[in-house]
Amino acid sequence: MIADSRPYHHGDLRRALIDAGLDVTRQGGPDALALREVTRRLGVSANAAYRHFADREALLDAVAAEIFERVADRMAASMPTHNLSRADAALQQLRAVGLGYIGFARREPGWFQVVFFGGRAGEALATPPPAPYRALTDALDALVVAGLLSVDRRGSAPWVCWSAVHGFAELVIHGPLRTVAHQEVDVLAERCVDAVIAGVLAPVASMRQSVPATLDVQRSARAPAMPPSEK
Repeated sequence: MIADSRPYHHGDLRRALIDAGLDVTRQGGPDALALREVTRRLGVSANAAYRHFADREALLDAVAAEIFERVADRMAASMPTHNLSRADAALQQLRAVGLGYIGFARREPGWFQVVFFGGRAGEALATPPPAPYRALTDALDALVVAGLLSVDRRGSAPWVCWSAVHGFAELVIHGPLRTVAHQEVDVLAERCVDAVIAGVLAPVASMRQSVPATLDVQRSARAPAMPPSEK
């Protein structure tokens, strides 16, 4: 069989390349994606792939964009559908975004690695931003409209929320939480998201007053690897 000499007749090679990329990265992460392997699966030449993607990184970016949409779908599936007050709906919307993000990372670690560690993932936030980021900012805007989040704290809130849930997801995938029972992780994930929401909404002044200054200095000086246990 001389597949390289024949044109591809599927009708949408670009879509087929992305689908094949999704397939190989789902289990193997970004390192599993190679144009040679993808084109071999489709029975086409590498030259045919280059008509649609300039290089491997371009295909990986397209795969990542598709994965981002699936992350957003996961978030949307957790959104409340019953009647709630504006404030409760806004809170549940942000909660669904956080839990949906963590849930996707746990169920699809290969794809999660693609969107954050593959291709040009380390570069500046894309324009327009990916769907999960838009879902996060929409939820935060809903909190502002509901009067729960002040406008001056809205600007930094996306990064506070994102960094917290992303860090938790990394602990589950690669860190000490990867060996913890699923039900325990479910509980911890809910506590993490609820704590982040409470922190974002709490007035900064009241948070500073709740932590004694001496304890703050001592903790900074010791720089413990893990937070000290509560007494």
